[in-house]
Order: sequence, then structure tokens, then C-alpha cells
Amino acid sequence: MKIAVSGKGGVGKTLVAGVLADFFVKKRFKVLAIDADPSPNLALTLGIPLDEANKIVPVSENTQLLKSKTRTNFEGIYRLSFTVDDIVEKFGVKSPYGMNLLIMGTVRSAGGGCTCPANAVIRELLRHLIVERNEVVVMDMEAGVEHMGRGTAKHVGAMLIVADPSLKSLETAKKICKLAVEAGIKNAVIVGNKVRNSNEGELIQRFAAENKIPMLGLIPYDETILKADREGETLLKYAEDSKGIVTIQEIGENLLKHKI
Repeated sequence: MKIAVSGKGGVGKTLVAGVLADFFVKKRFKVLAIDADPSPNLALTLGIPLDEANKIVPVSENTQLLKSKTRTNFEGIYRLSFTVDDIVEKFGVKSPYGMNLLIMGTVRSAGGGCTCPANAVIRELLRHLIVERNEVVVMDMEAGVEHMGRGTAKHVGAMLIVADPSLKSLETAKKICKLAVEAGIKNAVIVGNKVRNSNEGELIQRFAAENKIPMLGLIPYDETILKADREGETLLKYAEDSKGIVTIQEIGENLLKHKI
């Protein structure tokens, strides 16, 4: 099962990705969580302490790794064919909750020199993780629609597009869904988040119906989740007390039921 979680910035992508990763671990799956957001914070959600999270070097910034995979004997020429199957074992970080975490990082084009090796390694690594490995993969994508243009989520089994009850969020969700369909992703679905009342829930449901995007669930607004964020705690420690987290776990059950 390979799942990408996308949406406009601030809608709760990392919340959904982190809770789903924990859910699949509890179901006794081997789970790899991938943070593909340029501002990675999935590590904290997965219970990795801040000081340890700050020491993690993203793949895109790991100069030694990039050189080892792409370097040739000729200046300015790099290899396009290389293996990446060892990267998770060498650079993945184990969460106290049982899943492995790999932080991709982003490719900085402004003033960063040639970005081709980093692009090549990340693209091949994502293809390997999604196509060739047999564990559950949950990807926390970068905000917006840029990742769709680069094809980083091309091979996933499901794209969960998180949206809150705001016009900007819903319009971004519609764009992501359109691009997902064009990329050949068969299961692009809406997950509503931060739903305070029935009116907001109906707004998201109506939007999904009008745009013919399947709905996978509505996550209620949850002060417990906000409290955990404010205090810098992992949300997973509140799994039994949070209505929002319980709803995401139910979404996980639906994903298993439909074998996405």
C-alpha cells in the first residue's frame, strides 16, 4: 500500500500522514514514512525528539550521498543510473512508535549550484520506494501542486487530498485532483479536516460531489491536536483521547478495506 498525502499548506497533511503511519504499524505492517515537504516536521509528529530531528540531514542536502550515487570521473557529468536500495537502511530514522522515517528535503534552485544530481537521486529513490519495496509507504507531500508537476507521486496507489472548509483549500484540492488523474493516479480522494460543525462538513461534501471527487472522511476540529502542536508533543500520545485521530484511524480502516 502506497499513500501520498497532499493539500494546501496548513490543512493538516502531516497530521493525517503521521496518524496513518502509526495506524498501519499497529496493524502489524512494516511502515516507511516519507517527509517530502520542503519544511519537514513529520519527525516530531512521529515522536522523534526535537534535538534528534534537527540532526537529520535530508537526502537532497546529503552531499556525500549524492556524490556517491552520481559522481563520475568527468567534471559536470553525472551518472543517471545508480542503485538506491541502501538509502533507507543507511539514512532512515526509527521512530519510537515503530515506523522508519526518511526525510527527502527539497531541491533549492536559487544560488544552490547544479541541482541535477539531487533531482536524479530523489526521483529514482521515490520510484524505488513506491514501486519496488513491499512495506506500507506513507508520504507527506509538499504543499500545493508543485510535486505533481515533477511527478514525485506518480506511482502511488492513493492520493489523499486534505482540505479544510475554506475556498482556497478546496480550490487547491481540485487542482491537485485534476493533476493526479492526469498523472494516472487511480484513487484521488478528498479528506476533510478541521470541521467544526455540520455546515462545514456539508460544504466539503458538496464541493467533492460537484467536482466528482470521492470523499474518504471528515476529521473534526480537535483542541487536543492543537494543544499537542502548541506544546511540541507528538499527536500520537493522544490517540485514545482525540476524536480527530480516531477519525483518521477509521480512514485507515477504509483504505485497508478497499485494498488501495
